[in-house]
Amino acid sequence: MRIFWTFFWTFLLVNMVTYVVSSMIGVTYHFATGATLAIIATVLILLIAQLIPNDPVHH
Repeated sequence: MRIFWTFFWTFLLVNMVTYVVSSMIGVTYHFATGATLAIIATVLILLIAQLIPNDPVHH
């Protein structure tokens, strides 16, 4: 379920950013570009979450 919600929000936010940026620079909005970037961002977010340790660091 965690992966679904991560993908869901990443998909919405990345497509929103893609739309706004493409509008600002005057190019055509492509849904496929936003979807591809959302998949890549989701994988990176989940990978980073796995790399961060959960245990506190003992000095």
